[in-house]
Amino acid sequence: MRRVDLARYARQILLPEVGGGGQLKLSKARVLIVGAGGLGSPAALYLAGAGVGQLTLIDNDPVDLTNLHRQILHGTPDLGTPKVLSARRRLTHLNPGVRVKPLNKRLTSRNVDAVFKIQDLILDGSDNFDTRYLVNDAAVRHRVPLVWGAVLRWEGQAMTVVPGRSACYRCLFPEPPDPAVAQSCADGGVLGPIAGVVGALMAAEAVKVLLGVGVPLTGRLLQYDGRAARFRERAANRRGNCSSCGGRDVH
Repeated sequence: MRRVDLARYARQILLPEVGGGGQLKLSKARVLIVGAGGLGSPAALYLAGAGVGQLTLIDNDPVDLTNLHRQILHGTPDLGTPKVLSARRRLTHLNPGVRVKPLNKRLTSRNVDAVFKIQDLILDGSDNFDTRYLVNDAAVRHRVPLVWGAVLRWEGQAMTVVPGRSACYRCLFPEPPDPAVAQSCADGGVLGPIAGVVGALMAAEAVKVLLGVGVPLTGRLLQYDGRAARFRERAANRRGNCSSCGGRDVH
């Protein structure tokens, strides 16, 4: 490890769960971040700061003025710029040693397998149910660990999925909600710091999974109520009839 890296990651390397070996492991990791928005922004910043070797960001939206109160990867000069390009500039500025691959496209059933098969972990910060189910099913199919999160108004939630060992997203939510009642941040609003809290939690989960340390959020849905400043846990059990993972163990 270079001397400059020892200095950059010094406070992290001091942790007995990380050390030099863990830092080297992070430097070789490949993480895909789906969505460079409210959740992807803080998560990407912390993962770049932690020294994750390669971050691939996929998002097909440009930076909009309504994004800036919570999507901290981007600034006013970036308005109209593809989010993934704005994100690459910011992340490279933070840590030039991290390889940032921008994919200015929408994740679809046609490209998801090609993107997922070369990743060590998926972090899903998407803002729509179609993408969440697509990401979950592909993560299960490729047996790639997945950390997902969601926010709305004053509340957020996050969970980690280790395919074949824990409940997946469909185990908890078998079918998407009725579009007539489902709300997005554009409909219901969101407080910026709520996305920051959940995005930071997702980054911490990703680092734990990549290093194989601690107790991940598997089998547990962590819910955050910002108004009450309270965390709650909900059990997330595997379902034998899950259409994605079928509750199957890894042998």
